[in-house]
Amino acid sequence: MYLGIDLGTSEIKAMLVDGNDKPLASSAVKQTISRPYPLWSEQSPENWWQATCEALDQLRILAPQAFAAVRAIGISGQMHGAVLLDARRRVLRPAILWNDSRAFAECIELEALVPESRQITGNLAMPGFTAPKLLWLQKHEPAVFRSLFKVLLPKDYLVFRLTGELVSDMSDAAGTLWLDVARRDWSERMLAATGLRREQMPALIEGCEVAGQLKEDLGRQWGFKGPVLVAGGAGDNAASAVGVGAVSPGSALVSLGSSGVIFVSNDHFSPNPAQAVHAFCHALPQRWCQMSVTLAATTSLSWATRLTGHGSEAAFARLAEDAVIETAPVFLPYLNGERTPHNNAQATGMFHGLTSHTDAAAIAYSVMEGVAFSLADGYAALGAAGTRINQAAFVGGGARSRFWGELVASSCGFALQRPVGGDLGGAFGAARLARMAATGEAAEAVCGSLPGDELILPSAKLAARLKPRYERYQRLYQATNEAALR
Repeated sequence: MYLGIDLGTSEIKAMLVDGNDKPLASSAVKQTISRPYPLWSEQSPENWWQATCEALDQLRILAPQAFAAVRAIGISGQMHGAVLLDARRRVLRPAILWNDSRAFAECIELEALVPESRQITGNLAMPGFTAPKLLWLQKHEPAVFRSLFKVLLPKDYLVFRLTGELVSDMSDAAGTLWLDVARRDWSERMLAATGLRREQMPALIEGCEVAGQLKEDLGRQWGFKGPVLVAGGAGDNAASAVGVGAVSPGSALVSLGSSGVIFVSNDHFSPNPAQAVHAFCHALPQRWCQMSVTLAATTSLSWATRLTGHGSEAAFARLAEDAVIETAPVFLPYLNGERTPHNNAQATGMFHGLTSHTDAAAIAYSVMEGVAFSLADGYAALGAAGTRINQAAFVGGGARSRFWGELVASSCGFALQRPVGGDLGGAFGAARLARMAATGEAAEAVCGSLPGDELILPSAKLAARLKPRYERYQRLYQATNEAALR
């Protein structure tokens, strides 16, 4: 048996998977975000640990015999967060998350300090990344910075609590702006620019390699029958890609979760920082990936559901199917700023075209369309780097809506396949990484594609109706951004 844990922003999931790649049981524990000031987004690492323990306790109750037979654990997690430890391995402050935008000024400073940063890291400096957060910390919380012994990423903190080891994997480390992504090693130049040294970073391994062994007291506490290995794991999107089999060159996934992601696997490093495309390491050796990122995907739908007083996001989303497209407002989904292609932490959302006749169905439609258009912007940026997609796995909570899938497919121009179990997320991919760490099996033997549930093809008719609205959407961003700069 293999155990996958996914440290998400809104919940922590755990999943048991057997040696035949079959999920047996899963559990989840909700998480909350602290936003003490505008642009801030934080969580407590101790809360992650307590929620992980609770999720594992639930699994043990659901499938006690299978749980006891766990041989290895893999962890996936939200990327870019800064977990700061002192010399006694204590957490110094709440973790600063991926969707925290306070360090936008430090991004400009970092690229001025290291003019070749985009060549080293393959990415633009963005406030969500880890390195600018440490520049901000150096200025605004100098006592914390002076006490800093080690910087970890969120899922690496769970690896530390499970094993005592301070380790990160390549896919997660690539999102820090401290990694030389082509060389798969820490960049002394980028570290020095943020006042850090190599010894303050975790050791680097591949996601399918062994990070350490589960502490004996935890093994006894959870009733495991024998020693349990812990894998290096992966950033959430790389883990999801492993889970759906997007590991060979050109294979792709579209994830509609809190953020929206288009992920394409490559066998070489292929950056396009000018349009805010992410070029990261994959979770497997000698593989890389490209990603476009929309910061507020299902987050936008959740916000609109609350705003309109609807209790169920799923029911609210179904209203969109009855909306009249041509009279619905156009929505910019920049509730937390935006990454691809704008890299604008201060971009804001808006509805354009509201009237007294605008109803909840039109609002639901507009939000889902706006997220689809943001993904289309991201795909255009990927295309500028030479990437073409014919078909992608469609995963995440938003993938439960076929209608949303039709909007995305018709806006982007490629087919989406909803795999059976596509909502398993990073936990399933993490379990696959755990299996590879324990058995030494090759990725090709473990990371097969999931069976297809449904193929969603682009609709030429729908694309024609969306085209003028997409053009208006793009003009609105340019106009509002120019107005904000005046």
